[in-house]
Amino acid sequence: MSFVTIDTASKIPKYKQIISSIEEAIASEELRIGDQVPSLNSIKDQHSLSRDTVLLAFNDLRTRGIIQSVVGKGYYVASTNIQLNEKVFLLFDELNSFKEDLYYSFLDNLGDKIQVDIFFHHFNPDVFNQLIESNLGQYTYYVIMPANLQDVIMSIERLPQEKVFILDQTTPELSAFPSVYQNFSRNVYEGLKISLALIRKYKSITIVFSREKQPLGILKGLQEFCEESGISYSVENTFDDEKFEVGELYFLLDERSLIQVIKKIKEAGLVIGMEVGVISYNDSLLKEMVEGGITTISTDFSFMGKRLAEMILNKERLQIENPNQLVIRNSL
Repeated sequence: MSFVTIDTASKIPKYKQIISSIEEAIASEELRIGDQVPSLNSIKDQHSLSRDTVLLAFNDLRTRGIIQSVVGKGYYVASTNIQLNEKVFLLFDELNSFKEDLYYSFLDNLGDKIQVDIFFHHFNPDVFNQLIESNLGQYTYYVIMPANLQDVIMSIERLPQEKVFILDQTTPELSAFPSVYQNFSRNVYEGLKISLALIRKYKSITIVFSREKQPLGILKGLQEFCEESGISYSVENTFDDEKFEVGELYFLLDERSLIQVIKKIKEAGLVIGMEVGVISYNDSLLKEMVEGGITTISTDFSFMGKRLAEMILNKERLQIENPNQLVIRNSL
């Protein structure tokens, strides 16, 4: 069995990739003390490397006491004290109060022996690609939040498949990778369906939606619910020109929009939960407290962080749909 993998497109020197491969095999107990390491010639021939490249890697491991040579037989594992520091590359779309809950839950459940470096692509495909490109081969695991960026598979496929985890949003093209994700379409549809009796007292639903940043599944779930229930709806890019009227239900996807709408509703002299309704996506302490409580459809971000940490620690290769719930409060 060969324990060595080489990424010819990586900027990491090939001798260092050999070292990392053998260290990881020892860390995962695929190689134990006394086991024979693949021969210098077998690694050279399998990966079309020069003898000097492989020898450089073996000399490093031997100098550190990780392997030892036996004349006429080859190299054997002499020590498991490799001091291999596991590192996680965590790529978020943006940081908000919900993602902050996810992040800290992930850290708490991962423990303090694994280093986590967090990056943000801010829905910019060039930044997304550049961050992955510049960190190839630098991390033990890669946790990617692709959001709704297009063609991310081309960058993600450059990473070792066994080291990649997808977070929050996934697509069919990413189905080969383990993930903890939200089913946005189902979550919205089912949450609204449960609320149907309360929603019926409003004449229509207005949602402010950004196709660049918001999960398309949210809009799909809303459309499916409204068409099935015979409820009219409108999709807006902004609330700047919105005229707030009695009988309207507002579906809001971020806290900034929520605060703006509440302010405008109050300026119009309308009563939330009676004359106009408000539903928000993702729960928070703010939504629990403001205006007697805002109704939410929300995933459990703390659970998402916890489950992701467990998958990494237990080396699980699963696709897990994160739990979601409807919380009905005064605003509906």
